[in-house]
Amino acid sequence: MREVGPGMFEITWAASWGSTWAVLLVLLDIATIARAVTREHRSAASRLAWVVVIMSLPLVGVIAYFFLGDTSADRRSEKKLKDLRRELPKRPKGNLPQPELPLLYRQSFARAASVNGFQPVAGNHAKITTDSNESIDWLISDIDAARDHVHLLFYIWLTDHNGTRVAEALMRAVARGVTCRVIVDGLGSRGLLADPLWKSMQEAGVETVVAFAFRFAPLAAFFRRLDIRNHRKIIVIDHDTTFVGSQNCADAAFLVKRKFAPWVDIMLRVTGPVAWQSQRLFVSDWMVNGGMDISSVLHRAPPLPEGGFPAVVAGTGPNISVQGVPDMAQMLLASAQDEVVITTPYYVPSEALQQQICATAVRGVRVRLNVPANNDSHIVGFASRSFYRALLKAGVEIHEFQPGLLHAKILTVDGQAALVGSANLDRRSFDLNYENSMMLADPDTVGAIVAKQKMFLNASLSVSRKKVENWSVPRRVLINGVGMMAPLL
Repeated sequence: MREVGPGMFEITWAASWGSTWAVLLVLLDIATIARAVTREHRSAASRLAWVVVIMSLPLVGVIAYFFLGDTSADRRSEKKLKDLRRELPKRPKGNLPQPELPLLYRQSFARAASVNGFQPVAGNHAKITTDSNESIDWLISDIDAARDHVHLLFYIWLTDHNGTRVAEALMRAVARGVTCRVIVDGLGSRGLLADPLWKSMQEAGVETVVAFAFRFAPLAAFFRRLDIRNHRKIIVIDHDTTFVGSQNCADAAFLVKRKFAPWVDIMLRVTGPVAWQSQRLFVSDWMVNGGMDISSVLHRAPPLPEGGFPAVVAGTGPNISVQGVPDMAQMLLASAQDEVVITTPYYVPSEALQQQICATAVRGVRVRLNVPANNDSHIVGFASRSFYRALLKAGVEIHEFQPGLLHAKILTVDGQAALVGSANLDRRSFDLNYENSMMLADPDTVGAIVAKQKMFLNASLSVSRKKVENWSVPRRVLINGVGMMAPLL
């Protein structure tokens, strides 16, 4: 009988363990795929993309899905947010002026209202800032004139000239008895959080909260996606004044990404009852991120000015209304009769939104899409261009902004209605980020917004269908290859 040496036992043992690990990896892949295809709030394209990634890269795909596949925040924050949404009032006390909405836009406003339960309100007035510095000048002027409180939320707050000016204005306001509260995102404003300016604000009496604090990131990754961020820009002063738009608290030079500067934004200063809705979003964000109960500020009825336009605020985010932004955009597009102008720095739309934009152009509406020529995210820049061919074929006019990074997020329809805010037309704003937008209908205000959009268009170069068709094969492979990953971006 042949003897079996110790080497044979080692080979058998290794083979046994190898088979065991292979079986475990297959089971892990199956479990992860099952989770990917059964998760709520994901498109079919996103589910399919994750299945392909997991099957193609078994272990790497599982790890990637663990950190990047889930679009919800941690369960504790999720529950707290749901409780607050139920407990906090959805409308202020008193009789608010009911708007006479244009028939064409009633369904669009109804969809916007469904996001948070806010109702469109009349009596609002707006002014549009000419540039980033004027936005900061107006904000500081309002802070210096504040009598009761100042509430600010920014995704990015830099310690540059404008960021420091706003911080100093808050400290002056606190010194004269005004309550000042600030929320910043833990990732976007990490430079401020590590700077003495943040501590100086706190020591002066400015109340602060950090949304999605980025400390202990490796540990936090086991409980939530680290790239779920609070991307909102909310400003509320003395109950009746709010700002809405795309600008962070920073210089246009945007020193952290200076080679793409200047950052070109738009901000609306709005006074009227709709400010209460921005206040409600701020209060919710403040309390869900650990701030004390400040819900009493919602008990004061907003002023009821005469005239003005109808508006409604929509605060979207994971597990709030993940399709709120594309739905609002699609419904406005469906109402268009003559002209649509879309301004966005990041264009990675859902399939439904891309189809709606194309369909709007096909039926004879002039549709113009304005994006930056040089994007600060190369991946998003390539992904955006993967949509060009279909857009151009449908008749959409594409313009690439040249002098800096066009950061404004605007959709206007027929010079009559607009959607303005912090949300980009990309998957991150649709599925992952907390965003705030305002829908409004007013020929004068929207006309001024369109005039701003046309200034951006005049500083842009048109992209022709011939140019896209003449892209080299390697360039097309790169662009379309990145575009295939759009559902995961």
